[in-house]
Amino acid sequence: MRGYFGIGIEGASKAMNVGALFRTAHAFGASFVFTVAAVYDESEGERADTSAATASVPFYAFPDAESLRLPKGCALVGIELLEDAVALPCFRHPRAAAYVLGPERGRLSPAMIARCDHVVKIPTAFSLNVGLAGALAMYDRLITLGRFPPRPVRAGGPAEGLPRHTFGPPRFRRPRA
Repeated sequence: MRGYFGIGIEGASKAMNVGALFRTAHAFGASFVFTVAAVYDESEGERADTSAATASVPFYAFPDAESLRLPKGCALVGIELLEDAVALPCFRHPRAAAYVLGPERGRLSPAMIARCDHVVKIPTAFSLNVGLAGALAMYDRLITLGRFPPRPVRAGGPAEGLPRHTFGPPRFRRPRA
């Protein structure tokens, strides 16, 4: 899969949710993880992060939304149940993205939403656990940007594999003089 992604949480107060999110991010191949305005015991989060994600994936802690720094060209995608947010199944993930979730029993701050290039929502009747919401967003990214065979028409596993990749002649984006 081309591109990269990072994922984080704003205003986290429950260490186990942060640990679970970071462990899942590590499993999905995140390039970095982060917190913004977090108030949790990092050592307690390690109990849920059994993969020790922050030993393998860069971790950034930002004091507030204004301090959040992302790589050049990296789109910030907020995950929040807002009426005008794009439903996750209809969203085209940016090649380079950082996903940010709101705190437990709360929402992304207005300052964070103002920073977002996109805001998506998981189409559920009510909000989900932070770790689960992050896992769903990462899974959706994987199945939409990854290279998988098409789903079969009937129930069951894939009926065919991926087509064999062949190299063709060079393709130029701009006409050559």
